[in-house]
Amino acid sequence: MRTLTGVRDLLLATCSQLPDGDEDAALLLDALGSRGISARWQAWTEPDAGWDVPTVLRSTWDYTTDRDAFLAWAASVPTLLNPEPVARWSSDKTYLAELASAGLPVVPTAAYPPGQAPDLPQDVEFVIKPSVGAGSRGCGRFEAGDFGGALSHAADLHGEGRTLLVQPYVCGVDEQGETALLYFGGVFSHAIAKGAMLPPATVYPSVKPAKGAMVSDGAELFVPERVTARSASEDELAVGDKAIAFIRERFGADLLYARVDVLPTVDGPVIGELELVEPSLFLGYAGGAADRFAAAVAAVL
Repeated sequence: MRTLTGVRDLLLATCSQLPDGDEDAALLLDALGSRGISARWQAWTEPDAGWDVPTVLRSTWDYTTDRDAFLAWAASVPTLLNPEPVARWSSDKTYLAELASAGLPVVPTAAYPPGQAPDLPQDVEFVIKPSVGAGSRGCGRFEAGDFGGALSHAADLHGEGRTLLVQPYVCGVDEQGETALLYFGGVFSHAIAKGAMLPPATVYPSVKPAKGAMVSDGAELFVPERVTARSASEDELAVGDKAIAFIRERFGADLLYARVDVLPTVDGPVIGELELVEPSLFLGYAGGAADRFAAAVAAVL
């Protein structure tokens, strides 16, 4: 039996609505403990909390209510994984344009800041969502030609000061779902499938209270998901590996964790999002996933 020679301290950053972490909490604490790492959860918004030990961004799912405050906090943490420049870049989905320019396959995306009227698709279903958002909140799916409902939703998002994204709806998701590819330390760990989140003609309300206010119920942070284990296809892994290579080049190193969400199209998988801030890691859906993540943490420490 391996003998532990010392215990290292680690903070797992969460939100006040989930003080004990997300669904992976128990698995993660056990896996870290087996490697001599003593971890505890702490809300990033706690005013008197100390962050003088290495900190891993985890379930900070309320950051979309005040991204500026979140990024200021992230910049103040001496050792943050993934670090603040990554969180800043990944927390605004306008980065999809950068991925497209680099030649990665992405869902076609147009961004419209407040004050700029969106150019809506004429003949296909489409999605409007905030560029800074999580948990499908603020997302709307509109039928071709439903400009009244779409423009109303766009006005609501612009009224909250949000940049909005317009994308064609990837209808293959309705039958096949989307695939999330999990990478730890730049190495593929496992995949899961998520069922379609947006039924036809659905608009999820945005979570954007007054500046400085926070939502009070953890259930308000995300739309419930239907998750199952999945074996990623070769095509999906090829897209995921390209995304990880892009991340490695852009930030100069592999990240502690990355999640690449891909959607099925007739031309092959395309990237819907790169989750580098606070993604669910779905550690309970693949044998050894929690230990692989703990090993990646131990390697960084």
